Amino acid sequence: MSSREKLLKIGLPFLVLLIGAAIAVAMIKNRRAPEKTARVDRGALVKFIVAEKSSRQVTINSTGTVQPRREVTIAPQVSGQVIFVSPDFVTGGFFSKDEVMFEIEKIDYELALEQARAALAKREFELSSVESRARIARREWQRLKNDQEPPANSLALYEPQLKDARANLASARAALRQAELNLARTRLTAPFNCVIRSENIDVGQYVRSGNNVAVIAGTDTAEVIVPVELDDLHWLFVPGAGGSGKSSPATVSLEIGTRTYSWPGKLDRRLGEVDPQGRMVRLAVEIDDPYLLKKTADPGQPVLSIGSFVAVAFQGKEMREVFALPRPALHQDNTVWVMTPADLLKIKKVEIARLEREEVFVSAGLEPGARIILTNLTGAADGMKLRAAERGAE
Repeated sequence: MSSREKLLKIGLPFLVLLIGAAIAVAMIKNRRAPEKTARVDRGALVKFIVAEKSSRQVTINSTGTVQPRREVTIAPQVSGQVIFVSPDFVTGGFFSKDEVMFEIEKIDYELALEQARAALAKREFELSSVESRARIARREWQRLKNDQEPPANSLALYEPQLKDARANLASARAALRQAELNLARTRLTAPFNCVIRSENIDVGQYVRSGNNVAVIAGTDTAEVIVPVELDDLHWLFVPGAGGSGKSSPATVSLEIGTRTYSWPGKLDRRLGEVDPQGRMVRLAVEIDDPYLLKKTADPGQPVLSIGSFVAVAFQGKEMREVFALPRPALHQDNTVWVMTPADLLKIKKVEIARLEREEVFVSAGLEPGARIILTNLTGAADGMKLRAAERGAE
């Protein structure tokens, strides 16, 4: 390698470094300092709503299970062999009031009725005979007393015999009435409109007086027992509470698949106890015609069967002139954050009329048109500068 090539290979890199250093020094000497600008505090960006007064009806939601309003156990009052059972006397069968459910063999009771009639006729004859002898004895006493008034002998005048005969007649009449009742009781009818919940009887079976043979439930009405918090109770019209005859309406809803069906109901009564576990008041909601026996149902509307788990929505009292705010607008110690006309934060204490899961209702402490802040701010304090979200792009 020649000396010239060696000089180029060694000296060229140094030359490039020297040129770069010179350019860097020139740029540093000629640079301009950045202009200083004053920092502007534009305020925290917040979202808000405008408070307006309105009236709102309170809705209280709960859940419960449908159960019969009336349920009784059927037991015959006389003993005997069953000779007839209605085809509808099966679990799930429906009966109208006074419709025959089953009959017991009545021959023994018909014979007993004949015996009671014969005994009554005999006692009537005996009383008639004693009354006749008593009249004769009294006439004889009046003829023989010779204007004297000694105490009449009750035996001589047949007075004890008359009492005995009349008592025997009354007993015979009672026995006849009892025989008639026993005969009528061989035919058991529905005490009210009902559905059979369970039964254990059939033709040929011998039943004894007082033994349970079926359980029936009324079909005119059903009821749902639902728990309600004590704080919600004063928003409802409870019949009989404080002399009030009003009743809060309710809507009973049943969800089946993707559809929800509803039935109208009403608050019937308050149960006289508090749930020992949840410390909640239990209310009874009455539902008319749950089996749709009295009216034509909408297409696809199911019956409200006993045991169904349903949702209940009460329509309570109306709140007048309140501010309805989203729940996030309420802060500690019942305060809300208000954005003043000067876009400053003002913490205001308010009076709460009602607190719900999604909303809070304010009865006092706000003015119509106030801008209520919904954004959660760290270190919020009175006088904090704010900026409305809709002007954030300016």
